[in-house]
Amino acid sequence: MKNFMVVALFASAALIGMTGARAMPVAPLAQDPNPAVIKVFGGCGPGWHRGPYGGCRPLFNCPPGWHTGPYGRRCFRNW
Repeated sequence: MKNFMVVALFASAALIGMTGARAMPVAPLAQDPNPAVIKVFGGCGPGWHRGPYGGCRPLFNCPPGWHTGPYGRRCFRNW
């Protein structure tokens, strides 16, 4: 009788754990009209852009015949 109670306890715990699982959650009713547009948080603002590690860095406008360097801090001549 004791073994039966232990097995029943584990079986009921397993059944209770399985009822909360969902293979496919229900989609929300209020969806965006244009799903192709992804809203992104944390823009750098005007005059700035994201660097290779995600930090904001200023935009440098180099004159014609010049280009920005590897870290975007100065202008180098085009050869």
